[in-house]
Order: sequence, then C-alpha cells, then structure tokens
Amino acid sequence: MVTVVFGARGNVGRHVAAGLRAAGIPIRATGRDPHAPGFPPDTPVVAADLDSPETLPAALEGAEKVFLYTKPDGIDGFVKAARSAGVRHVVLLSSASVVIPDAEHNPIAQLHRVVEAAIEGSGIDWTFVRPGMFATNTLWWWAQSIKTDNTVRTAYPDAQIAPIHEKDMAALAVTALTEPGHAQRAYTLYGPESLTIRQQVEHIGEAIGRKITLDVISVEEARSDLAKSMPPIGVETIMRMLAASTDRPAATSTVVEEVTGHPAHTFAQWAQDHADDFR
Repeated sequence: MVTVVFGARGNVGRHVAAGLRAAGIPIRATGRDPHAPGFPPDTPVVAADLDSPETLPAALEGAEKVFLYTKPDGIDGFVKAARSAGVRHVVLLSSASVVIPDAEHNPIAQLHRVVEAAIEGSGIDWTFVRPGMFATNTLWWWAQSIKTDNTVRTAYPDAQIAPIHEKDMAALAVTALTEPGHAQRAYTLYGPESLTIRQQVEHIGEAIGRKITLDVISVEEARSDLAKSMPPIGVETIMRMLAASTDRPAATSTVVEEVTGHPAHTFAQWAQDHADDFR
C-alpha cells in the first residue's frame, strides 16, 4: 500500500518523502505539474490539486496513508476522495496557532481548524502536527537583504522566537506514518531553544562567515517590509506576535525527541543547512 505525499516539493514535504523512502515505504508524490523540477528523484508523481477535487481520486487510488498540508478550500473534496479510496490514516501539517489563547479570533488558527475539523469528522485516523514558527520564515524575511546589503531590518530585535527546523516537522510526520500509536494524536511542537532575533541573525552570520548588520526600524517600516512577502493576515499576526514576545522567552518543546527518539535541530544547525540561501 502506498503513502501519498502532498506538497512533496515543499520545505517540509520533501523531507517527509525522503524519510518515507529511507524507511522503505512506497510513496506517490503529487503536484499541479508533475513534470516540474524539484520532486524527489525516482519517485512516482501524479497530477493533483486540492483546489480541483476531480484530480484527487486518481492521486489517492490504492493509498493507505497520506501526508497533507492545510488547504481549507479543498478539504471537503479531499475527505470525499480519501474515504472513497479507503485511506486509513492522514497526517496533517497544521499550526500551533490553533492552541494559543483566543485562537477562535485568530484568522490563521481558524483556517487550520477548518481542515482539522473536517478530518476529525471523516472517520479516517488522523495525526496533527502543529508547529510554531518555521525557521524557513527567515528566508522570506531576511535572505534578500542579507544577500544584497548584508543587513537585517526589524522593529523588534529582542523579540524571542523558538524556530523549528523543517526536518523536525517532517521527522515527526514520518514517525506518525510509519509507527503505531499516533492515531488521534495532536502534537504541538516548537523549536528547542528561545532566541532573540538578534541571536538568530548572529547564527546566520556565523553560518555564512560574516557579521550581519542589524538595522532597527519603525513598526510601520517593519510592517511594510513583511507585506512584500506575506498577505495582510500574516503580517498582522506576525507583528502582534513579535510585539508580545519582546519581554518573555518563547515556548519551547521536547516533542520531537520524545516522539522520534532524536533531538530537535538547533537554529544554528538550521542556519548551517541553509547558509547558501543567505550568501
């Protein structure tokens, strides 16, 4: 029986695909364009789009398990196709936003809960991987300015975050897909250490071998910078989070090690893995 990996070209999905293959699990990757570059080598790829439910039955045919990312608009079509195909277990990449205080008023949390609720009501076994801040977000925010100006601009240099390596999210998902005992479980995970933005920039500088200038800017300028790479809903959520985290450590977790048996990656390790992205 095959495991279908949606988003197999993405930051997390590609590591899920690699982890499943390393475990000897037959996989099928999906993509809107199955001929696009970036899919795992020697992996069957089928055309599928969560926004186009008519593409899903063929992608899920014969599938026992699925790794899925959150896509509210397509979730009803996915559930229908998965049930028809006999899928037994879905591992969903969700968000820690669904468990924060006042989550019902958080638009990002609402989007993820729509998908979680649909899967919970499907009758299919599920596991929810709920990460906090992705370490890869710093690529959107800082990579270009580091490359061109050797500078990071921020309004909150002392805001604390516990960034998560995408490999750790994937490792937890692979464990849930390959080992028993994870059905109807939701794992909220954060990075293993709380770091200020200043410290994160220092780790990136160490990884690329040069000191990066930290430019403290106004809140309005920071909001405008974020808007270049994020929709308004994300900009306001991030700005509120940074403002609230200046005077307190970020939540950390040991979930990755507890579930997978391997310690989570530090941000310094993530920076080394992505050094070329900042050069």
